[in-house]
Amino acid sequence: MKKHSRTLILALAVLALGASLAALYVHYRLLADPNYTSFCDVSATVSCEALYESAYGTVAGVPVAAGGVIWAGLVLAFALGMGGKRPAADSAALTSYVFLLSVIGLAVVLYFGYASFIILQKLCLLCMTTYVAVIGIFIVSGAASAPVGTLPSRLGADLRRLRSSPLAIGLALVWLVGSVGLVAFFPREQNAGAATSETAAAEEAAPEETLSVTEIADFEQWLSQQERVALDVDAAGAKVLIVKFNDYQCPACRQTYYAYKSLREKYAKQAPGVVRFVTVDFPLDSECNTGGPHPSGCEAAVAVRMAREKNRGEAMEAWLFENQARLSRDVIKDGLREVAQVTDYDARYTKTLDMVRLDVQKGQRLKVSGTPTFYINGIKIGGGLRPAYFDAAIAYELKKAQAAAPGAE
Repeated sequence: MKKHSRTLILALAVLALGASLAALYVHYRLLADPNYTSFCDVSATVSCEALYESAYGTVAGVPVAAGGVIWAGLVLAFALGMGGKRPAADSAALTSYVFLLSVIGLAVVLYFGYASFIILQKLCLLCMTTYVAVIGIFIVSGAASAPVGTLPSRLGADLRRLRSSPLAIGLALVWLVGSVGLVAFFPREQNAGAATSETAAAEEAAPEETLSVTEIADFEQWLSQQERVALDVDAAGAKVLIVKFNDYQCPACRQTYYAYKSLREKYAKQAPGVVRFVTVDFPLDSECNTGGPHPSGCEAAVAVRMAREKNRGEAMEAWLFENQARLSRDVIKDGLREVAQVTDYDARYTKTLDMVRLDVQKGQRLKVSGTPTFYINGIKIGGGLRPAYFDAAIAYELKKAQAAAPGAE
């Protein structure tokens, strides 16, 4: 085995393991917290989130990063076994096993690299770190390994030596249990087809928050001190205008859509025409905005506009949020055909996209930088509020409007 090869393989394996663990953590946070923004989301092009939330971020519901952790852990175990007073031939054989693993790793890297750079046109810093480590291990192990053709004849003897070494057995068990546990217990995204029913069930099961008199008074005091900006959105005579700058691929937009659904229904019944909810398109997508991690955001916004022409806009919004995890242009077109029977999406896409861009320009004038961003009678609420506070804000604005009405005491 060539001098320093083991050290290089160890270092590269640790690098791959660290990058994969960091990627897995980011993926977990994106699932657990829709408002989370990772340290590697640098720009519209350099974005880990864009890759992890794409169709290439998981395989059978398991994050690709989990595979990186499992692969790097196995390579690290082999590299650790190369040290000590082991005969040079045995170390060279272990390096050959690492080389075989690196060939598999390289094939995976080439596939996901193509998906990232060519298909999605995105760059993930953590993914790039893993790619560099895999390529490095492939080069180093290939130069230092024994002929791969000798491995079949060695396999039986190597397995017997494994069984005779407590350390080797311990490492193998740790790797095996950890790998199975990672695949079995890592949180999965909601199944797209069951998203609505599961979300609705969770909402029904969650206790309704009730604010105390003091909490309401403090919140109203805060509202009274907020700046109000003029919005280029028609209130249509409503006393309370609620504007949501929205992206159909944004997890937090989906979350607030479900969280405020009962409020929209409540005021539609109790105060029709008095409280107005308006959705303004602000996809974080370079096709119609300055950029962002959601490559199908503009296409989804176009689909909703076409569905509205058939009075199916609300149904299309619901469908998009139900299927958010798998959105692509083809999926959106299929959904639009299913929900609103629109079959000329491609032919009308460019013209409709211009209308989406007009909405985006409204947000840009207001310096909206993320979604969802709400405005309640001109008061900016970035990210939204808990439903009880959102309801309290509407009630406060209604009281103000009533107090300002002619004849009010």
